Amino acid sequence: MKKNTSETRLYRAEMNEKILNSGFRDFNKFFALDNKAYVDGALNAKTKELMGLASSMVLRCNDCIFYHIDRSIQEGATKEELYETFNVALIVGGSIVIPHLRYAFDVMEDVFREKEQE
Repeated sequence: MKKNTSETRLYRAEMNEKILNSGFRDFNKFFALDNKAYVDGALNAKTKELMGLASSMVLRCNDCIFYHIDRSIQEGATKEELYETFNVALIVGGSIVIPHLRYAFDVMEDVFREKEQE
């Protein structure tokens, strides 16, 4: 059964909270490094999210794909920018990326649809 975008965000937030409150400090250190990597710097946050998206598609991580599409759109990415990012991932990763490209299109449409309804 497909989760909607709100359910996916809620699940991520709840599980991240459990992980970060587990008392194992190395988790917190890693999460802090991860968060810091995507803030504006020499590259803006949108560009970094799109880079994360392409990498996630090549690595075939659907949870990561969802997150980076969601964040990219929050940072102002357009469908055309996402299409180009999807294409880079497809070229780098090859045909094994196609199932994740399907997933990415589905997520992208859901997030844009949700944004239009706000």
